[in-house]
Amino acid sequence: MIDVSDTGKRDSTAPVRRRTGLDAISAVKMSEGLTATVDAWAEAYQLSRSDAICRLVELGLKIAPAPAHTTASDAARIEEIAMHEIDRLLDPALPADERERRIRRLTEGPPEFSHERIDLPKPPRT
Repeated sequence: MIDVSDTGKRDSTAPVRRRTGLDAISAVKMSEGLTATVDAWAEAYQLSRSDAICRLVELGLKIAPAPAHTTASDAARIEEIAMHEIDRLLDPALPADERERRIRRLTEGPPEFSHERIDLPKPPRT
């Protein structure tokens, strides 16, 4: 707190904090090399270090990919694509039931490991 009365209330005895802007101040810890790189970028664009950091963060956020959240529909689509690719790679001379068995075995895994799969519902305990 600074003991400077700049709000016009001269009768107040409480210390007043002088506001330099509307945004909160944040500190950033960077290595010397990164600081030098930011300073060089700031100089090239004739900005202060803090303005350069703000611009660089804004640019990074604009081009950053959205976080990938796999949903059930995405999982189903991925499985469908995998089945199509496996079907394409299988010998066309195979009987249909053998083709289905091989596709199922590759997409679902061997039956002896089905109890280890975390994406399948567990059988009820008896």
